[in-house]
Amino acid sequence: MTSVARPLLHISAIRTRFVKVPMKFPLGTTAARMTAAPLLLIDLETKEGVVGRSYLFCYRDSGARAIAEVIREAAELINGMEAAPGKIAEFLGRRYALLGVTGVARMALAAIDIALWDALAVAADMPLATFLGGNLDPLPAYNSDGLGLMPAKDAAEEAIRLLEPGFNAVKLRLGHADARVDLEVATAVRAALGNDVAVMVDYNQGLTVPDAIQRGRALDGLNIYWLEEQIRHSDLAGYAAIAAALETPVQLGENLDGPDSVFDVVANRAADYLMLDIARIGGVSGWLRGAAIAAARGVPVSTHLFPEISIHLLAVTPTAHWLEYTSWADSILEEPLQIVDGKIAPPNRPGLGLQWSKAGIERCRAD
Repeated sequence: MTSVARPLLHISAIRTRFVKVPMKFPLGTTAARMTAAPLLLIDLETKEGVVGRSYLFCYRDSGARAIAEVIREAAELINGMEAAPGKIAEFLGRRYALLGVTGVARMALAAIDIALWDALAVAADMPLATFLGGNLDPLPAYNSDGLGLMPAKDAAEEAIRLLEPGFNAVKLRLGHADARVDLEVATAVRAALGNDVAVMVDYNQGLTVPDAIQRGRALDGLNIYWLEEQIRHSDLAGYAAIAAALETPVQLGENLDGPDSVFDVVANRAADYLMLDIARIGGVSGWLRGAAIAAARGVPVSTHLFPEISIHLLAVTPTAHWLEYTSWADSILEEPLQIVDGKIAPPNRPGLGLQWSKAGIERCRAD
């Protein structure tokens, strides 16, 4: 999709700030346990006075610092250039080709791309979703704030708390060392929530193919909405085998690197559903390409993290599915997203609608 008009802007500076936001619910997975979210805030300034914003969840403190350094260097390369996302992406992609546009470099360039699109939509005085040709209709969302690895009783109690903001869907992390514990936890959560609440399950790449099939079959009677990232994300043949063996749909994609990688997943029938991460897929520009590939095969597309940004992209995704919600950025925003009857609408404000809370940033500042 394309915008109705692109105001002429020129890049003058890009500034970053590192904050660590306490999580309302500590999150334990098979990969790590987190109690605070390391976020990198990006402000892209233009000579015309318009500021474009974005932010990244950086997983580790070292990730935030490394990404900030790449952004600092990239800002020097594009200073004075027209704020044209396609041209900037091509230019920076060539400059970082030998380093490799993956990982830290991919996330840094994605943050710049998002901020560029935000600036253009702000200059046009339109929400980004509208600027890209979509609308502001509410979209279904699930609460992904908590439900890390924990005992069954604790998981059941936390699952009920996750519904309180207005949700009717939650994500549960599994992958305990003992498969019987996984079943016990999932059974307790389903009993606590009833059958009308959607429960998504995420294994965070912690299983083998045979184990994933065995554990997936054990959950067949619990009405699980999807099973996510059971094995190493790049093992597409393994995912295809799992998807073929299970009744419950398989979700994959948050670690896909760049939009072209979406084609490999759909071509290999590696998953029933796709979940794209705006930082890893290549920002707004990468998302639009990746979502188009998925749509060509009719594959439903959900978002991964960054709900304040991702909601605008889901609004222009032909096969839009679910928005993954986390409250991690609430502490540093003036106007967090609003949940109504299990849905979230793109805010009717220019651009992404991101307005930093100065007080919140001061409380959480880490750099």
